Amino acid sequence: MADVKIYVTDYCPYCTRAKGLLNRKKVPFTEINVEGDDAKRAWLVSATKQRTVPQIFIDDRPIGGCDDLHALDRSGQLDKLLGRA
Repeated sequence: MADVKIYVTDYCPYCTRAKGLLNRKKVPFTEINVEGDDAKRAWLVSATKQRTVPQIFIDDRPIGGCDDLHALDRSGQLDKLLGRA
């Protein structure tokens, strides 16, 4: 099984939606809250070139945010990245 990490903040509807998809697919993930953590947030921006959350990594590869995750699922690519196909 792939290692999935999701970087979130409090009260983020897109974070909730992304975690919901992962939960429905029974994908275990590590949730990392970057709310108020300037160092983690700076690293996240450096790693993804994005300032928004969620930011999702599969096996340390940034795949984007909530919309990107759902698009990968619709295309069937998410299961491949997760090692399920």
